Amino acid sequence: MASLSPPCTLFTTAAAAQTAVSSNSSPQPRFAKPSYFFTHAKTSPSFRVSCNARNGEQNMKNDSEGKVDRRNMLFGLGGLYGAANLASNQLATAEPIKPPELDKCGTATNLNTGEKLDINCCPPTTQRIIDYRLPPVRYMRTRPSAHRVTPEYIFKYNMAIDRMKRLPADDPRNFMQQANIHCAYCNGAYDQPGQGTLDLQVHNSWLFFPFHRWYLYFYERILGKLIGDPTFALPFWNWDNPKGMTMPPMFVDPKSALYDEKRNQSNLPPAVIDLGMTGNTDTLQVVTNNLTIMYTEMIRGNQTAEDFMGNPYREGTEPNPGPGASERGSHTAAHVWVGDPRQPSSENLGNFYSAGRDPLFYCHHANVDRMWTLWQYFLPSNKVPDKKITDPDFLNAAFLFYDENKQLVRVTVKDCLDNLRMGFDYERIDLPWLDYRPPPQTARARVIKTTSDAPLASTIFPVTLDKIIRVQVPKAKKGKADELLVLENIEVDTTKFLKVDVFVNDEDDNINELDKASYAGTYAQVPHKTNKKANKTSIRLKLTDLYDDMDIEDDDTVLVTLVPRHQGGGITIGGIKIIEAPATKSS
Repeated sequence: MASLSPPCTLFTTAAAAQTAVSSNSSPQPRFAKPSYFFTHAKTSPSFRVSCNARNGEQNMKNDSEGKVDRRNMLFGLGGLYGAANLASNQLATAEPIKPPELDKCGTATNLNTGEKLDINCCPPTTQRIIDYRLPPVRYMRTRPSAHRVTPEYIFKYNMAIDRMKRLPADDPRNFMQQANIHCAYCNGAYDQPGQGTLDLQVHNSWLFFPFHRWYLYFYERILGKLIGDPTFALPFWNWDNPKGMTMPPMFVDPKSALYDEKRNQSNLPPAVIDLGMTGNTDTLQVVTNNLTIMYTEMIRGNQTAEDFMGNPYREGTEPNPGPGASERGSHTAAHVWVGDPRQPSSENLGNFYSAGRDPLFYCHHANVDRMWTLWQYFLPSNKVPDKKITDPDFLNAAFLFYDENKQLVRVTVKDCLDNLRMGFDYERIDLPWLDYRPPPQTARARVIKTTSDAPLASTIFPVTLDKIIRVQVPKAKKGKADELLVLENIEVDTTKFLKVDVFVNDEDDNINELDKASYAGTYAQVPHKTNKKANKTSIRLKLTDLYDDMDIEDDDTVLVTLVPRHQGGGITIGGIKIIEAPATKSS
């Protein structure tokens, strides 16, 4: 199985760290073996962690706090967005998203009835807000794989969650208050300040990863303080590795504080998570599908940082400009797979407003954050060449959270780009998907015959996708050029689970198998509520590797198959086309 070596030296104790700083010596790496790796109606100047540059990148400056000895902090998009923006919402005020006004928070809305939820998602209010500065890193919190934790860790984790649940209901650190953070930011309780009734939404854009990283950061620190352990770290659900592709056992004990009865009872262990949501009952095929999905969303399908992180989202623009590969892929699948179909809106994990009520949410999102970390620093630059976003509207976007001391703090994106500087890291785990490139596709007869019968994309779009659709799409140029498949003006009902898989020149039409060269990627969403039912977005899928694995050099068109994994309508595709990929700069 593929694995990568540790990125840098970590200090296991404050004493060791202090010794290293004072003597300029290099303590031994925590992991010596290179064979391991780590993973919404409204009312309207510190200790430095020194690490080696990853993938040959040079250390960079944090322009808000002077020089920081760090590994490749800023990653970005720069001027590329202007040329390659696929979002339907154009640049508005050219300002970053501002933190919400808590005193103007409204109640969220039930997805099915349109009535108010039984609980108000709004947090306690206070007039005192502090601009948060990351504290000195005295102890590195190492987040472990949930499938590899010790009984002692499980006991400590249970105790921390139990104490969080026992806090007064109006304590912002209380378990339900913490769960409501996700409801407020993700289900429309907040407006963008000064922008009328425009929702503030942290999903389906480049804010997805930074928001959730800060969310977990404070959640983790609250738990650590409640049990008096500054080294406590959240576990991650290692669903990208076959050994972690079941619900972590410590979350399914009915006597545990980690238990939530609102989960899909058919998907309890030993059921293997289906990241493709194909419904395939062959466990081995599900595992191979999962590994192919991980390779595709992490490496094969991305041309720029935007493709992985999500489309730009600025002040004054409509929410949901477009999700990145990881958010619309494995992230969404795990939410929906765990959500309880017996509940009206797939509560808890299967809906944004209720997701944080399941302790497993934080474990799931720890692995989502791990994917960002892997993508930022450890994937080879020749496979993922463009990983930097330097746009000020990204870097200066801000959120509000309560910290472990019940203080309301303002945080920015630029201060969460480096997990080590925030004081946490991940246990090293093998990455079996790293080299899980599907085998080449050589057969042509069936594809050629099917293509001749398929209509040109320009003749049928826009189309409501309630069944499998096959269309011919002209290539940008002959040969195996670097090209992108664009699904544009995607209009969705945000209150529904929606998922569409995309295949190119699929030779066998077996839609339940994804481990093949023809699988190009996916679009999916977790149900949530916005100020209007329909939103438009766009995605693009990189075709370079796919073309390399197919005999398409002499073809003028390719056959694109769109496979809906959801029931009924709810999604309309405005158009589909292939464009030449813009040039990228190596990270």
